[in-house]
Amino acid sequence: MKIKSVELEKINDGIYFLTGMYDEHTAELILTADGVLKNIVFVEEIIASAPNILNWKFTALKQPNDITNIEIRMGDYSFDSDNLSFYPNENPNFPDEVELIIIHHDYNEKDKTQITNGVYIFLDNYLGELNSITTIDYISVNSKENAENNLISITKLKDYLIWREKEFIEKYYGIRYETENDMYTNISATLENGMELIAFVNSTLLDWNSKASHPWILKIEIKYDGDKNNGFPDDLTYDKMNGFEDEIMIHLKDYEGFLNIGRETADSERNIYFACNDFRLPSKLIPNIEKKYVKYFSVAFEIYKDKYWQTFEKFKLN
Repeated sequence: MKIKSVELEKINDGIYFLTGMYDEHTAELILTADGVLKNIVFVEEIIASAPNILNWKFTALKQPNDITNIEIRMGDYSFDSDNLSFYPNENPNFPDEVELIIIHHDYNEKDKTQITNGVYIFLDNYLGELNSITTIDYISVNSKENAENNLISITKLKDYLIWREKEFIEKYYGIRYETENDMYTNISATLENGMELIAFVNSTLLDWNSKASHPWILKIEIKYDGDKNNGFPDDLTYDKMNGFEDEIMIHLKDYEGFLNIGRETADSERNIYFACNDFRLPSKLIPNIEKKYVKYFSVAFEIYKDKYWQTFEKFKLN
């Protein structure tokens, strides 16, 4: 069972730990991000700086395990190599996406949430926490009766994911993009509540045919008080938001794999979007920069995988 620590919360409130015996003479402390992508880098850095202590092993993230040693139990259900299978759901429109249908042989629709949680825990222990997050795009869980393809033993999943990852790397590794000569578009729209929205986006990038090379989407959400200005920021807030974005741009450079797609502003909120080829640097950068601007607005951010940039379909003009 993962546990929270008061001391770890001082570093990052999204880090948990597990303990147990690594072998007969060695205790192990595992730090986990519990599946939250933006916390992974902090787990890795804490463990990298850990001291060497006799009879202790410090581990970043749950590691892959031999499937014969894994049996997860949740309530009345077990999760192991005997009752789990899978098949890929391949979409010709999105050939680089890895979507898996996991089949639990005792699946019951009324316990869907419990069974799905058990599957995720099993995959974390089988594949390892980092691999489980980064190599799979979408997962759904279903019954054998609803399977739409031939079932593959879950014991073959690692080999399948290694093959897909190798194929992806060969296709996209090392691709970089510079935005210096790109075209940008101003977009105006009206929200359902009648408030005006203004967006500024890199329209050249939206037509790029190698989007999957930058699969991680960084969405930064800024909330401010726009009540007196039809939902838009006053001059001071506007300048501070631009300064905040400029500072980010200094560190997230296009030719190093961080592409500023654009921003949208409306109803006391601005969203800034980047497409990235790595999630670690943004995870560390945004919390550090936002500290300088807390008296002007609040900042939240998320990082998620979207290989085909479907997030930005709303910005495409017909």
